[in-house]
Amino acid sequence: MYLNCHTYHSLRYGTISIEDLVHQAVKHRATTLALTDINTITGIYEFYKLCKVHQIKPIVGMDIRVQHEQYYIALAKNKEGIAEINRLITSFNCDDVSLPKQHPDVNNTILIYPINNVPDVLGEHEFIGIRPEEISLLIQKNWKALLHKMVVLSPVTFTTKKEYNLHRILRAIDNNTLLSKIDSIQVAPPFEVMKPVSEILKAYQHYPQIIENTENIFRNCHFDFDFSTPKNKKHFTESREEDKKLLRQLAYEGLKKRYPVENEAAQKRVERELQVIDELRFSGYFLITWDIVRYSKSRGLMHVGRGSGANSIVSYCLGITDICPLELDLYFERFLNLNRKTPPDFDIDWSWQDRDDILFYLFEKYGRDHVAFCGTNVEFKYRSIFREVGKAFGLPKEDLDELAKNPMALHDDHAVIKLVQKYGMLLEKFPNQRSMHACGILISEEPITHYTALEMPPKGFPVVQFDMHVAEEIGFEKFDILSQRGLGTLSDAVKLIERNRGITVDIRDTSVSKNEATANEYLSQGRTLGCFYIESPAMRGLLRRLKCDNYKTLVAASSIIRPGVAQSGMMREYIFRHNNPGQFEYFHKVFEEQLGETYGIMVYQEDVIKIALHYGGVSAEDGDILRRAMSGKGRSLAALQKVKDHFFESCHKLGHPEKLSAEVYRQIESFAGYSFCKAHSASYAVESYQSLYLKVHFPIEFMVAAINNGGGFYRTEVYVHECRMSGGKIQVPCINKSLYETTVYGEEVFLGFMHIEKIASKIARYILQERGKNGEFTSLGDFVKRIPVGIETLQTLIFVGAFRCMGKPKNELLIEARMLLVSFRPEYRNPSFFEEPPQQYALPQLKRNPLEDAFDEIEILGFPVSCSPFDLLQTRYRGHVMARELLQYHKKQVKMLAYLIARKHVPTKKGTMFFGTWIDAEGAYFDTAHFPDNLTEYPFQGGGCYLLLGRVEVDFHFPTITIQKMAKMPFIPDPRYAEDQEKQFEIHRKINEDVSMTWRAPYPQDHEIGLPRKQM
Repeated sequence: MYLNCHTYHSLRYGTISIEDLVHQAVKHRATTLALTDINTITGIYEFYKLCKVHQIKPIVGMDIRVQHEQYYIALAKNKEGIAEINRLITSFNCDDVSLPKQHPDVNNTILIYPINNVPDVLGEHEFIGIRPEEISLLIQKNWKALLHKMVVLSPVTFTTKKEYNLHRILRAIDNNTLLSKIDSIQVAPPFEVMKPVSEILKAYQHYPQIIENTENIFRNCHFDFDFSTPKNKKHFTESREEDKKLLRQLAYEGLKKRYPVENEAAQKRVERELQVIDELRFSGYFLITWDIVRYSKSRGLMHVGRGSGANSIVSYCLGITDICPLELDLYFERFLNLNRKTPPDFDIDWSWQDRDDILFYLFEKYGRDHVAFCGTNVEFKYRSIFREVGKAFGLPKEDLDELAKNPMALHDDHAVIKLVQKYGMLLEKFPNQRSMHACGILISEEPITHYTALEMPPKGFPVVQFDMHVAEEIGFEKFDILSQRGLGTLSDAVKLIERNRGITVDIRDTSVSKNEATANEYLSQGRTLGCFYIESPAMRGLLRRLKCDNYKTLVAASSIIRPGVAQSGMMREYIFRHNNPGQFEYFHKVFEEQLGETYGIMVYQEDVIKIALHYGGVSAEDGDILRRAMSGKGRSLAALQKVKDHFFESCHKLGHPEKLSAEVYRQIESFAGYSFCKAHSASYAVESYQSLYLKVHFPIEFMVAAINNGGGFYRTEVYVHECRMSGGKIQVPCINKSLYETTVYGEEVFLGFMHIEKIASKIARYILQERGKNGEFTSLGDFVKRIPVGIETLQTLIFVGAFRCMGKPKNELLIEARMLLVSFRPEYRNPSFFEEPPQQYALPQLKRNPLEDAFDEIEILGFPVSCSPFDLLQTRYRGHVMARELLQYHKKQVKMLAYLIARKHVPTKKGTMFFGTWIDAEGAYFDTAHFPDNLTEYPFQGGGCYLLLGRVEVDFHFPTITIQKMAKMPFIPDPRYAEDQEKQFEIHRKINEDVSMTWRAPYPQDHEIGLPRKQM
């Protein structure tokens, strides 16, 4: 009798999980159950599976509502009915087609109208839902005549009084109102709970026809689903055979290009892979991916194929990836094997500027009926829970901030706050809203509305109503169309080099950049700021510790820094063995045979599979479970646990020492905590090398590109500093030289208008448009006449120095600006046949402190350009030691003066510690460690310059200073406010720092690891 059940997928309305709903039905001995969430089918596939487990007949549909008004409940008679319902709601969500309040155009769907929306005439498939509390209305003559069209309507939305209160809170959150002000029409009645069937039937005992009508609906509705068949587009051509033929042809064409000299090993590998691809019927998947890449190249766009797809030589020959799997001995079975039932997963990156071009191509090529983004369920998180629930209870913003940022133990012991905590905790793991997956695209064989309704978020691409896990379960495999800033930097740098130097660099030719001598030298010194993936303080430190000077070591470094490997101690052990190759023994001969290249250390996901198979003797099937666990497709540790028993049983049979097997499994288990497959590391390493090659040989253009792509590890100021250190002569924005982005002429680098926050991008772009059309601006008056700006914008441009090309000091320009705008009229901008010469003003000479410019720049750009931060200090002291000398001071105390670049928060058992990154007065970088006890007495006090006293520790060629004392050094008072003591130090607070947060414990040191270095 349950025709209208809601779960928490009826967002901010229902309070029951799918699992709890089905368990309730089991408890009440229901044999049939209908899931009808509001305007969504998100939960129907999980619902179907659970119902089958408990031998309940599942019926699926949708409760269709607009605003708060229920139009009708739609129940699918069959799979065509689901498609009809999905199309109906998709038109509403994506095409702004109004939902018909009555008689929607459906043929395989049963419609149940609430009593307040009954059409004058009911179709054969249309019924009226009568709630138990509405039965008394049936004595009226007009309703009696419709008994043959009535069904039992006993909605389910919550389970208890407590959940009813939670439902009301959710409705208040959804309507952004107070709980006390929520309108009754926006809330379900308190009796929408699942009652025993006997109790429901008792209410309708005098109307057996209503009961019979309801049972007929149950009999006429069916939902069956085949989870085993792939739902992706099957063929790129017209058939499997044609796909196979085309893929072979393309693979062999690519083979000739990739291996100009005949290579028997490559040819054999291509043959073997093509056979597996065809057997698994994945030829179409490869060809669709190839076609996307082909289009990308035709548009001159850069892409990087990464992830496990780079294990495939066919991918390499098709141009999807640029990693030769033979060179790195990449394990094809990690990507594709006959035990794998789901399609391969290609991850392809484009520049963040180009990705939409690729997306538009996909939607046009395969049709909007067949392409959509994967969805995600955004859950209520700790902070959002307390903010949202607290707001519903009417708490002020200050209280909401305190609740959100502090743990519950520190919350006030107040009655209302106790209620917020009580109901807030119930919302943990509840879906709060649906969103789009960052990169996952589904391309279906059937119209995608056969499986889901679509939604249209602000980005303008349709999104399915389920997430990637459900997509995979029902037979979809997503295409990952990713974007990143690193590729934007590469692409922009190449264009700048051609424009500025007339040199064409084919950065796609990886043989040019990979293992280039000077790039390797920079790499070993950690001089990689601005380079993709290898610019963070931790990565630069690792490169120096390894003296990394070649591609293969960089590939390993890209993986060992990942949290799983590092946290287990294997990163530390790898560094030791790399630097001391004669001071260790392999755990076991299998480790020497399988992992000789990485000193017997498991570095990549493939290594785990190799050791599990060759040392642990586990089956290929268990190996695939490991693969899925490590790639995040399964529930990491839970998936690994399935293999654990088999592993130890097998190790015992093979006679391995128990202690060694336990250590090996500990290492295997750590890979569930984020790690890379070797192909993924290799892809990253290639892009890192491409970046580094440009940085080494074209440093100014490369750093300008990094500034413009703004997505690196550091703030803009740091990239500007690095550009200056690379030889760039940095200039503040100029109305006659600057573009919207930062640009370069020879060695002169002009910051772009994009860095002036107070200038609207519309005005900035208009300046460029006008300058391009009618030439450079000849005076301030000429600028005012041609550009529609007010006094505030004009003053900002003057203060930042954008009019210095006029040869007048800022003071004079400010007076002139005010005089110009006092009597200026917009009609003066109209062109005139006789142009009057600009009026000349005799202005008094005004003195100006040269350092005033620096404070203007800090206020407008966030950092000084015309001088160094050190020039603004009250002291002339610059420290006893410079960063370049630190290697000579191992175990010695040093005193340094430094400017704070970044600090990283790391929790420990004793409290928070930080790792700092600084520049000295010469502009060189160095690193510090700040322990919890020291931070109590010598805390960070925001951005700026500090005097540091500490002890140098050189760890495998990399110096770090453990701080003993630290004091922030005062800058000079702001000379612009010499007469205003309150404002003299106001702008100093705008000096920035980069703070990154991590909740992982610090990586263990040698004495904490205890990894065996002798054979066990």
